[in-house]
Amino acid sequence: MSIKNHYYYDESKCDFVPIEYNRVEQVVYNLSIWILSGVVLTGIGIILLSTYIGTPAELALKAENEALSAQLEETQSSLVSLDSQIDEIAQKDNELYRSVLGMEKLSYDERQAGIGGTDPYREFDVYSESTSELLKWTASKIDNLERKIGIQKLSFEEIKHQYNNNKERMSNIPAIKPTSGILLSGFGMRNHPILGYPRPHNGLDFRADVGDEVLSTGDAVVKFAGRQSTLGLVVILDHGHGYETMYAHLSGFAKGIKKGTRVTRGQQIAMAGDSGLSEGPHLHYEVHYKGQPVDPLYYLFANTSPEEYALFKEISETNQNALD
Repeated sequence: MSIKNHYYYDESKCDFVPIEYNRVEQVVYNLSIWILSGVVLTGIGIILLSTYIGTPAELALKAENEALSAQLEETQSSLVSLDSQIDEIAQKDNELYRSVLGMEKLSYDERQAGIGGTDPYREFDVYSESTSELLKWTASKIDNLERKIGIQKLSFEEIKHQYNNNKERMSNIPAIKPTSGILLSGFGMRNHPILGYPRPHNGLDFRADVGDEVLSTGDAVVKFAGRQSTLGLVVILDHGHGYETMYAHLSGFAKGIKKGTRVTRGQQIAMAGDSGLSEGPHLHYEVHYKGQPVDPLYYLFANTSPEEYALFKEISETNQNALD
């Protein structure tokens, strides 16, 4: 860019004479114009960025907020999974521990322990709607989990107290696996392998080879030891307190096992087999309470790990075929 010509009036010549600039003045002029233009354009750019995009600090804060929101959403999934696990513990607490000890079950509403009154999370209303909902949900779920865990801890304390006051009864209640094999079939309607139609299956079928040890699941007195119809060789134990257990399809009885014999939990009472109407060697095991068959799965708590119990429960719920 060059300096435009400027003129002055020369009275002696009566004419307009152009002003002449040297090269230094020309360079200074051009630089001044470029610098001024750059400053103006930069200012305009900053104004546009601040208005429509944000300052660098605002952009960094926005990125940080997005990362925090993503983390909160992942936390939601973890909290939902944790809530489900606590509900499973509560169900086992009701159906197993409290049932076995004759304690009153805790209702769903009691375990929820909800809170009333005004909105305790209104402090989050200052944020955007989506952020506010996310924060409220997370805070509410955490509070709910804390209450559930607190109630479960109190429940376990009650169970512990009840157990300490009923140790003799607990030693009699069937509470262990009757053999070491894995569960093959569960309690309820099952397809009979030989008769070919569904019918009530009043116990559990465990994998066992002929001759495998069969154990008493609680302290008891032998009520019956002999052959019983399609069940083959059978041992029935009377545990008192309304409980009886039955072990069927046996190949023989342990030494000294006969009516009136006293046995203790974990003592061998028989050998597994394939007697009676059976598809193959296994142990059929039943638990009766006050004359009615109940699901023995709920009584496998003394020597069954949580992982093994979960596996047994899955097999019981999915396998619709029995071995007898």
